[in-house]
Amino acid sequence: MSKTIIVSNRLPIKIIEEGDGYALQPSEGGLATGLASIHAQGKNNWIGWPGVFLNDPKQTTYFTSALRERRLIPIFLDDEEIKGFYEGFSNEVLWPIFHYMPNYAVYDLHNWETYVKVNERFRDLILAQAEPDDTIWIHDYQLLLLPGLIRSALPDASIGFFQHIPFPSQELFRLIPWRKELLEGMLGADLLGFHTFDDVRHFISSATRLTATNNNSNKLEVDGRTVFVEPFPMGIDSNRFAALSSDEHVLKRVAELKLNFGEQKIILSIDRLDYSKGILQRLEAFALFLLENPAFHKQVTLYMVVVPSRDTVPQYRELKDQIDRLVGNINAQYGSYDWYPVAYFYHGYPVAEIAALYNMADVCLVTPMRDGMNLVSKEYIASRNDETGVLILSEMAGAANELIDALIVNPNNVHDIRDALLFALNMPIPEMKRRMKSMRAIVFKFNVQHWATLFMNRLEEIKTVQSTTKARLVGTTIETQIIDQYKHAASRLLLLDYDGTLVGFQDDIDKASPDDQLYRLLDTLEADINNHLVIISGRKHSTLEQWFHNKPYSLIAEHGVWTKEPGGEWRLKSGLSNAWKGEVSALMESFADRTPGAFVEEKSFSLAWHYRKVQRDLGPLRAHELIDSLRDYSAAYGLQLLDGDKVVEIRSAEVNKGRATLDILHENRYDFILSIGDDRTDEDTFQALPATACTIKVGTEVSAARFYLKQQRDVRILLQKLAT
Repeated sequence: MSKTIIVSNRLPIKIIEEGDGYALQPSEGGLATGLASIHAQGKNNWIGWPGVFLNDPKQTTYFTSALRERRLIPIFLDDEEIKGFYEGFSNEVLWPIFHYMPNYAVYDLHNWETYVKVNERFRDLILAQAEPDDTIWIHDYQLLLLPGLIRSALPDASIGFFQHIPFPSQELFRLIPWRKELLEGMLGADLLGFHTFDDVRHFISSATRLTATNNNSNKLEVDGRTVFVEPFPMGIDSNRFAALSSDEHVLKRVAELKLNFGEQKIILSIDRLDYSKGILQRLEAFALFLLENPAFHKQVTLYMVVVPSRDTVPQYRELKDQIDRLVGNINAQYGSYDWYPVAYFYHGYPVAEIAALYNMADVCLVTPMRDGMNLVSKEYIASRNDETGVLILSEMAGAANELIDALIVNPNNVHDIRDALLFALNMPIPEMKRRMKSMRAIVFKFNVQHWATLFMNRLEEIKTVQSTTKARLVGTTIETQIIDQYKHAASRLLLLDYDGTLVGFQDDIDKASPDDQLYRLLDTLEADINNHLVIISGRKHSTLEQWFHNKPYSLIAEHGVWTKEPGGEWRLKSGLSNAWKGEVSALMESFADRTPGAFVEEKSFSLAWHYRKVQRDLGPLRAHELIDSLRDYSAAYGLQLLDGDKVVEIRSAEVNKGRATLDILHENRYDFILSIGDDRTDEDTFQALPATACTIKVGTEVSAARFYLKQQRDVRILLQKLAT
């Protein structure tokens, strides 16, 4: 029976020091909660670090056994590995870059080498557990190399990866010296998940610019394998927080807090100590609010909880000092003997106390400078069973894309936050309830269990699609069948596209001329008396004439406008008109003039706008604009638009490769038909041929062809086997 292997930096249960020994303690956090239902199923297990390195072998053996009984498989990292892998590369390179704080990044080669080593250790532990049908779900920025490492060892594995922090724009990501290795590691997954569509867009941009990867919408083609990149906004265990809000002990604590603060309005702020959380800007905005709104003095308190984190690191220690000073200044300037504007607490709290704070607060202020999702905002909403309370949320948090009824602010704009505070504190109850009700519906529907189930179901769908596609790949079995049919056929038709099929693409279209090896291969195929070899191309007839004028092949040029039989003359298809060319040519030239690298190719009865040399992303953008502009001409003149591989072509609707193919079939009968092509124009050929024909698409796109080959060079290998 197959299982799911969850892999994360930390296990959901950690080993902690207790007295003179150690003990197991559950880890708090959204990931542990979200994956609990997945982990509980069948024989699924979870691999991760238990939070401590045990020097005593007996202790290591004991806790390894205790954790494995719960299907938790620990990887014990020593102090040097934690320093280089986690504190070093993960938090001194990836964390600041991914949170748009590049000035905090420290590029240390030793830390990178340790990061690689620890990812390899995770791989080895996974390989010791994994069986052929298992699914492997890897989590977060500490393990970016792991999907690729597993893919190399298990090519057919089902691998998912989810990133819990933002993914930066490619301009920032490319600052990392080891950017390509990180991308190649991530691309080992079948499904890459992020919190927001912006993160998806940024990842695809980096992958296509920094690696040899092509994309089609949210699908990336990697070594003949399709990688899907999609957003999966993470939720929380909303029912848990709703239940806590009705708990007797929590309600008692809420009453105590309200008694302590009397009639004051409470603004709640909860964060881990980190420069990405916008704590200083939040305090500055609150100070500005107090300066400009003296009527709220003694009427409002900012209840600020900062959870300690890495305060031995210089930047974090400095941030802690700045917070301390700013809180002191605000309380000194605006406070009095019976009121402190900021109630500041520097320590963590158990979840029951957090739930009480959520229920006590009139306003929750969540203003990170950059955040993957931010679950505090969702926890606050889930806790408000009476549908009161106001959420002020940074537009830089992933949650802002879902919680649109919050007061959305720019965390860098203290005036924006000040205005939101004033609006929140004066918000009428009906509006407050309307906003909160809408947000609660979202938080309860898209909870953490929904997130986990959605991701796993999507990964299963993708593997099903991949397995269906794989069945059509021309592997050993299908190749043997094709060769056997070829050998036993008395009359054969070979329909071969040119660019992208017989030769690879060139930036300069005039450089894609046949090489000596191709001439010899085609000559050998044509020399067989049972073969009828046809080169069917979108190229100009003058170009094919130049390349094959002395060859005994049948030639079809410009998708069927021109045809030539061996020893004969070029024949033009009748009934075609060029009346449209002048207007359309002027339009296409205008697009070429403002797109460096683009050019227009004129054929007898078609025009092609090529963008092979255009900057990546700009070419497809201009091509889509051009297609929109050409639609009116297409309708007016009865023309057909083709969006090909780095080319937009417009031509008479009476001409296509399918019609040219039907003309050939009308004149002859064949025992065996082989058709190979690589782009959309070849689909007309595939569709025109009988179901028994051997149709092959070059590439992995969805196609009417029965089979596919991964790359252009595989075409020559197959043809060579047929020839010999």
